[in-house]
Amino acid sequence: MSALILALDIGTSSTRTALFDEHANRLVETTAQQSYALITSSSGEAELDPAVLLKAVRHCLDETMQTFRDDKLLRGRKIAGIGVSCFWHSLIGCDESGEPLTNVITWADARCREDAATLRKKLSEKKVHADTGCMLRASFWPAKMTWLRRTRRKLFDRVAQWMSPAEWLQLKLCGDANCAIGMATGTGFLNPSKLKWNAKLLKACHIDPDKFRPLNDEPSVCGDALAQSFPELRGVPWFPAIGDGAASNLGSGATRPGFAAINVGTSAALRVMREGRKARAPFGLFCYRVDAKRFLVGGAVSNAGNLRAWCIRELHLPDAATIEERLAVEPGPSHGLTVLPFWTAERAPFWNEDDLGSIHGITQHTTALDLLQAITEATYHRLALIAEPLLAAEPRRPKIIVSGGIQKSPSSLQRLADVLGQSVHPNDEPEASIRGAAIYAMEKLGLRIPSTALDPAVRPRKKWALAYSTARAKHRKLEKLIGNAR
Repeated sequence: MSALILALDIGTSSTRTALFDEHANRLVETTAQQSYALITSSSGEAELDPAVLLKAVRHCLDETMQTFRDDKLLRGRKIAGIGVSCFWHSLIGCDESGEPLTNVITWADARCREDAATLRKKLSEKKVHADTGCMLRASFWPAKMTWLRRTRRKLFDRVAQWMSPAEWLQLKLCGDANCAIGMATGTGFLNPSKLKWNAKLLKACHIDPDKFRPLNDEPSVCGDALAQSFPELRGVPWFPAIGDGAASNLGSGATRPGFAAINVGTSAALRVMREGRKARAPFGLFCYRVDAKRFLVGGAVSNAGNLRAWCIRELHLPDAATIEERLAVEPGPSHGLTVLPFWTAERAPFWNEDDLGSIHGITQHTTALDLLQAITEATYHRLALIAEPLLAAEPRRPKIIVSGGIQKSPSSLQRLADVLGQSVHPNDEPEASIRGAAIYAMEKLGLRIPSTALDPAVRPRKKWALAYSTARAKHRKLEKLIGNAR
């Protein structure tokens, strides 16, 4: 019987696990999910408790493996490897034994905005971006570590190991972990072309690279620690986690010229995958590695599904079915609102981290659903602004494959196509990141990767595409006005 792949998708708001077959199809009945909440504050804090994260991962593994054992057709099959997708740019400081000294400081944590600005005064952001593929902004490790050293010096000096949450989880569960090349490029310290740490930037941030985990894509082997709970995993290779963006492209099939991937989940991003050693991106966009052979160019926005969740919670909106029904009959921006969706410090393409969320045009006729619609459209406008420089550099206009929570809403997919003014293809696997984690493990094991078929396109409606183009001009005008006033 053919082997299975165990995949983990460690997200900012939840973790999923599932088994995949030799065709990279998710065995849906084996899927487990556990949600958790960010620790937030008005200062920009966005952390996760490591113990909560580890408990969630263990819970999901327990559920998936129990389903495996209970199924007579599954339990006789070998699990050949473990692939992992994890949110990028986040860090945890640990002692020599790997015990956490900090919480997981996520990509969304913006308390280091001032430190990012200080670094930009000391260093050329354009030079750093050219060398690392990352901006000198709050999302990345240089600003976060500078902030930690400034505000928690004693704790900073005690840290013996800096790692991503995925490395820490692998270390706790397997007893060993490497820092994957792709995950390292998301820190902001690694040159994605030379595959070397940027010595000048490390020195400016007072970071010793010896405190990072070994840099390579070699797996750990599951030993006694994990086998006590899951004997089926003894001796199975656990591959270092790749970034969720890389996993999303792999899981969407957007891995070659002529294709791009959009994922709309807690955050959102638009990416294309390229091959080669020389890895560069237009200023304002990112360039991260998948592995030593492939890299991504694109842009991410911080505010997407997290804003939908905020609207549903704070505006006391009705159930999902009612929302879908009501928004389906509102095809264009008739609400008259212009929104800057910066509830969390925004990223690409302009990185205006000090700008706060704004809603312009509210009247006594404005409804809660109007606000949800306008805030959702604002996220799509940000993706459209990323698409302009990114797709202009492509030899031909790529087909866009869409995955994430957006796929639960046909009206949202149609609205995205209208805002972009371009057709989009829903992914046949809504959870692209977890499939991407499985595909990555299959690649490393030398298994055949099946091709991905495109689902029928959702095409833009000319009338509404023109209306949204006009609305986007108002969006940019408001952003510039607020930026100039600041």
